[in-house]
Amino acid sequence: MNTPNKLTVIRMILVPVFMSFALASGTVNLAIALGVFILASLTDWLDGKIARASGQITTFGKFMDPLADKLLTTAAFLVFMDMKLISPWVIIIILFREFAVSGIRLVAAGTGEVIAASIWGKLKTVSQMAAVILTFLLLLIPAGDEQTKYIIINTAVWISTILTLTSGADYILKNRKLLVMK
Repeated sequence: MNTPNKLTVIRMILVPVFMSFALASGTVNLAIALGVFILASLTDWLDGKIARASGQITTFGKFMDPLADKLLTTAAFLVFMDMKLISPWVIIIILFREFAVSGIRLVAAGTGEVIAASIWGKLKTVSQMAAVILTFLLLLIPAGDEQTKYIIINTAVWISTILTLTSGADYILKNRKLLVMK
């Protein structure tokens, strides 16, 4: 297994570690959760950079890298829903997109085609990661207007949700030939 793929696997392993701290009570646990999330997010950037620079792009990486991202960001949004910070609709929209794109990728794989992440998929992931990091930072600020924090959090999350929908529509439109029943 090459280094980029190892980083992807590490990111997947960090998801339950992140959730354990994020769901535990206390400021210290939130700070650790944020640190784990940032570390996991950096592995996404690093594995892609290494894979492209060294020509180590693999089929495993094309499938597992986006899956690792989905696990990490969806886990964070589920934590925020548990904290009553975001609407369940955000989770439904994100999961719908993720299942639809994963389904398209599976159908493509059945024909021998591999669908790599598009620029919209990458923007979606970056916006989701940024929204998660911003949310944790706001939760860690002891003072401040809670209503303002809530508005900022939801604005960031809904911007990422709009990019999620845009990305999903892009994948569906570009790959609609795979969805035609024969």
